[in-house]
Amino acid sequence: MIQSLAHTWCPSTGLAGGLPTRRGAASRRGTHFVVAITFAAWTLAMATPQLAAQTGARPNIVFMLSDDMGWAEPGFNGGNAELTPNMDRLANQGVKLTQFYTHSVCAPSRGALMTGRYAFRNWMDWRSEDFGKPSYLAKLGLTLAKNERGEETRRIHALDTKERTVAEVLSDAGYFTAITGKWHCGEWLPEHLPMGQGFDHQYGHYAWGIDYNNYTIPHNAPARYAVYDWHRNQQPIQEQGYTTDLIANEAVRLVSEQAGQSSERTTQPPFFLYVPFNAVHGPIEQVPRYTDKYTPREAALKCLDDAVGRIVDAVDQHGLKQTTLVIFANDNGGLTEEMNRPYRGTKNTTFEGGVRVPCVVRWPGYIHPGSTNDEMIHIVDLLPTFANLAGADPTGPFPIDGIDMTETMIHGKTSPREEIIFEVSGSVRLPTIRSGDFKLMGDMLFNIASDPSETTDVAEQHPDVVARLSARLKQAAAERPPLGEKTMLMDPPLPYVYGMQENKSAPDWLIQAVNEVRKTQPTEWAPGTTPWPQAPQGATIIYTGDGR
Repeated sequence: MIQSLAHTWCPSTGLAGGLPTRRGAASRRGTHFVVAITFAAWTLAMATPQLAAQTGARPNIVFMLSDDMGWAEPGFNGGNAELTPNMDRLANQGVKLTQFYTHSVCAPSRGALMTGRYAFRNWMDWRSEDFGKPSYLAKLGLTLAKNERGEETRRIHALDTKERTVAEVLSDAGYFTAITGKWHCGEWLPEHLPMGQGFDHQYGHYAWGIDYNNYTIPHNAPARYAVYDWHRNQQPIQEQGYTTDLIANEAVRLVSEQAGQSSERTTQPPFFLYVPFNAVHGPIEQVPRYTDKYTPREAALKCLDDAVGRIVDAVDQHGLKQTTLVIFANDNGGLTEEMNRPYRGTKNTTFEGGVRVPCVVRWPGYIHPGSTNDEMIHIVDLLPTFANLAGADPTGPFPIDGIDMTETMIHGKTSPREEIIFEVSGSVRLPTIRSGDFKLMGDMLFNIASDPSETTDVAEQHPDVVARLSARLKQAAAERPPLGEKTMLMDPPLPYVYGMQENKSAPDWLIQAVNEVRKTQPTEWAPGTTPWPQAPQGATIIYTGDGR
């Protein structure tokens, strides 16, 4: 039921939009919500995406993605508000999406964002580094590969270049596309790097988790020593600073540059700025500030919040606030259940704590500030949503799983999504599907509407639901393409820098810097131990340290 009240919100753009708090698919039964806009404002709001595309008033898109931040860590989800004032301010200026889902670990979520397709569709449910880890390879019936010299090395794995990425979709529509931060969709062959996958500009690192201060990845599984991983436009660069700050610096510079060009031209193309931070992923060892008052992780989170604030402020200060869609989200759950309360589970599991993540969206004039939306949305939905707002064609060589969520995210309408497939057989983690109120995880069934903390397995009470969802997972698993032989190998097994071409001409300063880091690393490991976590077994994984 929609009740029309005599209240219309019209900011300086003259556009009405947005909705107040409402409840979504998981708790919609018997619930009414109030839409605090007039009928005329409603009509205009419903037309805005199409009007934007037709008139060429397409928004800039700034998408910031944190790494391994737990659901409960930002203040707007009950965390310590001292640590996240800028994230909280952004939430107060836009809408909080309370059922925004990702995959349960870094690379699968990033691949899903890039393609609008579930990670299993192109084997992005496996990270590139997993193909150098024996416990992960064993799940595929594989062992470590060896090169022609008999050295153990990694099989090359990355986002398939045949996919059409969101960067390519927006670039084809005339957008300037840039990534500043963590890629994690391939780190070796040129075609697998960001500028081979649709980005006009690249800055940051390619692989999983960089040292914030010396820009090395702590290990190149199966090799256990550091590799340099810091680049601009796919050339290694020598810098000083903390990566969270440097990523923000680059993003602010790009916003300023695009705003300056816009002021000089009447037809300046819009931009897509993807800012995937490595914060607050491990290793967290040296944080430049706030450690006098907070733990290293808390200090790292506050540094991340500083960066978010600087980027949003740059958008606003350059007069782009009304014409820019700003999104802040996270890639997967945190490392402990305490970080994800009230939800069960962690990163690398498909409990809610591993896949339900913080997400806020701001677009003045279109989204009502301080609102909440409980509709079910998955990260695959961003590609078709961005495409709609950009007036772009989202289609590619493969069918996408993403659904255009413009009306849901911008106007609060009911989500068309009733199903999310998190994992299928052949994945590292348990096959898992959410369908309506229910989630089947392995042989466990949970009612997410009545039991969002997943305390009670109700499989015995609903055998018909278990049978139906099991059949759906089996059907989806049958759609997974063959893995292939994976005969391409990383050579040398332990490069000095990521990027095959970059490693061939690694400069002296880089080689010296990496050698200095390697001197500090252990030369021996106890049998059966590794510097990386072992593959999940069953439904859970226990992280120690910073989860690197």
